[in-house]
Amino acid sequence: MVMIDQYILGGFIASLFGLVLFYKLPREIKLKTKGPSIVPKDERVIITSPACGGFRSDFCDIIIVGAGVAGAALAHTLGKDGRKVHVIERDLTEPDRIVGELLQPGGYLKLMELGLEDCLRDIDAQRVFGYALYMDGENTKLTYPLEKFDSDVSGRSFHNGRFVQRMREKASTLSNVRLEQGTVTSLVEEKGIVKGVQYKTKNGEEITAYAPLTIVCDGCFSNLRRSLCTPKVDIPSCFVGLVLENCELPYANHGHVVLGDPSPILFYPISSTEIRCLVDVPGQKVPSIASGEMAHYLKTVVAPQIPPQLHNAFIAAIEKGNIRTMPNRSMPANPQPTPGALLMGDAFNMRHPLTGGGMTVALSDIVILRDLLRPIHNLNDASILCTYLESFYTLRKPVASTINTLAGALYKVFCASPDQARKEMRQACFDYLSLGGIFSSGPVSLLSGLNPRPLSLVCHFFAVAVYGVGRLLLPFPSLKKVLLGARLLSGASGIIFPIIKAEGFRQMFFPVTVPAYYRARAVN
Repeated sequence: MVMIDQYILGGFIASLFGLVLFYKLPREIKLKTKGPSIVPKDERVIITSPACGGFRSDFCDIIIVGAGVAGAALAHTLGKDGRKVHVIERDLTEPDRIVGELLQPGGYLKLMELGLEDCLRDIDAQRVFGYALYMDGENTKLTYPLEKFDSDVSGRSFHNGRFVQRMREKASTLSNVRLEQGTVTSLVEEKGIVKGVQYKTKNGEEITAYAPLTIVCDGCFSNLRRSLCTPKVDIPSCFVGLVLENCELPYANHGHVVLGDPSPILFYPISSTEIRCLVDVPGQKVPSIASGEMAHYLKTVVAPQIPPQLHNAFIAAIEKGNIRTMPNRSMPANPQPTPGALLMGDAFNMRHPLTGGGMTVALSDIVILRDLLRPIHNLNDASILCTYLESFYTLRKPVASTINTLAGALYKVFCASPDQARKEMRQACFDYLSLGGIFSSGPVSLLSGLNPRPLSLVCHFFAVAVYGVGRLLLPFPSLKKVLLGARLLSGASGIIFPIIKAEGFRQMFFPVTVPAYYRARAVN
């Protein structure tokens, strides 16, 4: 006798609920802006801030630890609102990373809201209008649903370092923002309240800086997060990065996702002449680059699976030898509200980078924090400020949890598996997206950050599962197919429900029931 576990029951309930609400998904936003000019620029520079008028190095309103995408954007945003901001960054030379290179349309809308869209000019950023999906010799094109937006709204892909450097430059033009190169070694606490940070300057001098509010956004390698949250970092895979030259993608201005074996392979443009390739390798251990194992793996396992138009450039990139790796980290947001301090960016919350949602989450968080801080003129009462800012962790949930859950779920669905039910789910997902109409625009609007609603995500996810069961049972059901369909639903539930649990079911779907949700309205 087959036991029906809680996942199957949950899957059936969610599937029925999803079908009822299936056509009530899209949310539309209208925004307008001017288009960017594009001029190549590839200098590595060190940012230096001008002398801050009235800005003393021993006093400021806010200390920001880290000047990556989140830190630099936050510094400019808070500085523009009149706050005296001191940014401490370990290395102010241009970063060189293989991730953080794709900004989804939802993230671009947030960039516009912050007045930072001009930071994408003069860096040879490329417009992205959707994805091409490849599986077992078939392919389908998925386009962002941008019909209701200004013509400038789309995704953008670029060299991460160029984008970060442009935002640092823009932040440093404000007289009340000070960027300093230094390494923060610890938070300064008094009676459980964070009063500032201790750091080493570029010259090795030990300094203590004080501020009513310290915001830590020093990235995925943060050494301060343990003081402010309960980190549960998972590393499901690693990205192996290459840059392809002298070739064109089969679908121009689209990201390309190959549902390969054992896991996905990504391609997207990062300049007018370069295409980034990211090969996902499951687990924490990758073949050795130095011994040549990696090159052999890429040539024998990966190369036969990629689109033929990219094959020669892919082999050439391997031969060139500039192969790099990056662990893919996932960490649910699990804050410990601490008076005087706040966590943001990858130091606080990470998801698998398959969907390129990290910058969208960070920029959305900055918009929320900016709006929360605007009514507060005095930041010095740490306990009141901490209680008030608890609402930040709730208000960010709809956007962050939607993108986080989708990234984790899609990665598990897109990976190859020997389990027949997982194979059926993977095929059902590809076929569902290939149907077009709302079956592709709905999931893509979620992925792009244009429709950050958790309920829409759950509806589509289980619509895929129900579609997969329907494929199995038609034209004639059998006991074997019925059991396989039950396993498919159980497997789908087993993928998404643990992610939702980690994100927080109540905060994700019913944020208005959380008391902190209303604290943001307490200050006038």
